Amino acid sequence: MGRLRHKRMHKNKLVIQKKLKTKRRTKDIDQIHEDLKPENKDALEKREEDLDLPGLGQFYCVECSRHFIDAASKAEHVRSKVHKRRLKNLKEPLYTQKDADMAAGMSAPDKGAAKGAGGSGSTMAVDADA
Repeated sequence: MGRLRHKRMHKNKLVIQKKLKTKRRTKDIDQIHEDLKPENKDALEKREEDLDLPGLGQFYCVECSRHFIDAASKAEHVRSKVHKRRLKNLKEPLYTQKDADMAAGMSAPDKGAAKGAGGSGSTMAVDADA
């Protein structure tokens, strides 16, 4: 007898993988930083009752952007490792476009720093005879 083919569950079905990936998607860190501003945080924590959300939308963790069924499950979440990891990530400064430019070597030009030292502003010497 020959080899038996293994069953393919959801491993090779890209449509199902993409669906699950987008279903589990949460807010990004920069979006949560916007939510943590005082005016936005108050609006998110004190919402009207919404029948479509778990716990009618009354038990919301702003740092993790998750809704909970009741106060006990939210309190359990606050003590969890997942929540503490998210708080640690939120303490780090945001990665900005300026940081990305500097990492790529495209930093802003020095305005006036090189002019006073060398005269021409260029630090590379060009050999005309070569």
